[in-house]
Amino acid sequence: MTSTILRPFKSGTKFSYREAGQGEPIVLIHGVGMQSEAWLPQIEALSNAYRVIALDMPGHGQSDPLPVGATLQDFVAWLAKVVDTLELPQINLAGHSMGALISGGYAATYPDRVLRVALLNGVFCRSPEARAAVEGRAAELRAGKVDLETPLTRWFGESDADQAARTLVAEWLGSVDVSGYSIAYTAFSRGDRTYADLFKNISCPFLALTGDGDPNSTAEMAHAMAAQVADGKAVVIEGERHMINLTVPDVVNGHLLEWLKRSVKKKELQ
Repeated sequence: MTSTILRPFKSGTKFSYREAGQGEPIVLIHGVGMQSEAWLPQIEALSNAYRVIALDMPGHGQSDPLPVGATLQDFVAWLAKVVDTLELPQINLAGHSMGALISGGYAATYPDRVLRVALLNGVFCRSPEARAAVEGRAAELRAGKVDLETPLTRWFGESDADQAARTLVAEWLGSVDVSGYSIAYTAFSRGDRTYADLFKNISCPFLALTGDGDPNSTAEMAHAMAAQVADGKAVVIEGERHMINLTVPDVVNGHLLEWLKRSVKKKELQ
């Protein structure tokens, strides 16, 4: 069973999260427009052996937003504050989409704090054409134009599993705070190269997981990320698109459990 918790920072701003289980902590960060509930299949599977903490990203769920103009570095700094506030010396860390950008940035910046890191449907060094497209969508959001149908069509196929997940995701997208969504999406649109040169700092077991039908978080990106990391591994799931943790949760959970069993050396904190 999960419980939703609202916690203040010393500054007075708040963040919210779902928590279940006991043991070594694993922190989960969702993508833009989603909320911690998107991790329920993973919370159920992982909380049997781990303390699972699924965060609501700034401006999503009950977490307060970051200021207008926030960059990916600001979201990584936010995560660092969360980890410190929760008094977690070292964590396993997994993120999806925008959450993958934050997770990769945190692991590259604070390598001694991360035992293992997994990036689901992450983006990495977009092509100029892909970057222009995502920045165009961010500009539309900043102008107040919210198009839910286009991403849903891009993210999901026609299978029963896809359509069931699409219904859930449509509800979350439809209820998200537009301002918080816009701030996060703008950072997402500009953040694919922010930490690319720092991935070499990641020495822990690293997993990049995506679907071969995801046009924006491509198989090539997953392999490129894993190649930058000493202990990197890329996995591409056939026939899947962007929301793999919801459309094929059993497959994703199996890869995550295997990743969590990869041996680590506990690091001395500086």
